[in-house]
Amino acid sequence: MFQLIASSLDSFVSSIQTLLYVDVVQPLLFHFNLMDYDEDTYDSLYWVIVGVLEVLAMYALLRPLEALRPVEQWKDRKAVRVDVLYTWIAKLGILNLFFFFALQPFFDSVQGWLRLQGIANIELDNLWPGVTTQPFVTFIMYLLVLDFAGYWYHRGQHKIGVWWELHAVHHSQQQMSLWADDRNHLLDDLLQACFFAVIALFIGVPPSQFVVLVAITNLAQSVQHANIRLHFGWLGERLLVSPTFHRRHHAIGYGHEGLKYGCNFGVLFPWWDMLFGSASWSREMEPTGIRDQLSGRHYGEGFWAQHWLAFVRIAQRIGGKKQRGAA
Repeated sequence: MFQLIASSLDSFVSSIQTLLYVDVVQPLLFHFNLMDYDEDTYDSLYWVIVGVLEVLAMYALLRPLEALRPVEQWKDRKAVRVDVLYTWIAKLGILNLFFFFALQPFFDSVQGWLRLQGIANIELDNLWPGVTTQPFVTFIMYLLVLDFAGYWYHRGQHKIGVWWELHAVHHSQQQMSLWADDRNHLLDDLLQACFFAVIALFIGVPPSQFVVLVAITNLAQSVQHANIRLHFGWLGERLLVSPTFHRRHHAIGYGHEGLKYGCNFGVLFPWWDMLFGSASWSREMEPTGIRDQLSGRHYGEGFWAQHWLAFVRIAQRIGGKKQRGAA
């Protein structure tokens, strides 16, 4: 069943990919004498189409819910608008795709060297022949490994000072919405794309499945950040990260306090928070943002201002200048 659904979706996207490439993209490459990039451009187009479909799907699903059951009502949505730009940059998946394919030759050479040394690569699909070789089981294992890695990546963003200043761009949003998930510093996006590409290659994720894994994770995180008063019940909250669970992570004074404290770091599953003692099950709808914003610290309103101020904060931290609200 899983394989049938995946195959149908792949065929649908591939048909759009071929149509757009033949009628639009290839003539442009030929016109601008860029046919050397013909194959790479065709491969990248698949990812871009998945991203566009994902944005359209999340807007069609989540925007009506935000209107029906909002946590907050805003007269001015100016702070939300810049997140739309972040979303289109992130959801098109260019960074993830670039690192996945750019690292492939390097990773292949490393694997060859390791094999010569008698060190085997991790092959999750061969752990239990006949069971883990099933496509659905393999996919779930990949998902769990990447989600576990994502939990610790997220904790690192809150623990390491310079890294936190990049991640603070994400947490500085005081109007959480379906667009807020992708509000990340571009340098942080680069680090994240490289990190997950390395892990995916190391555990043997095929390119086609990597596209789907990233798409599912991105869509789930859009749900988590949406301005929706929604929880999944006692059991559901412990199976999947909900908007209520994740909002606690963004709450001032609860989810993060500089480098001192944090909760609800889970990406898709709250199990890692439960296992490592960082889960908070409060359903209080607290204001979101960073504590020092309440005392006037400015994190920037526009896209470039938010990026520049992150570098300013990093320079201040490295220079030893004490910052309000930071550890």
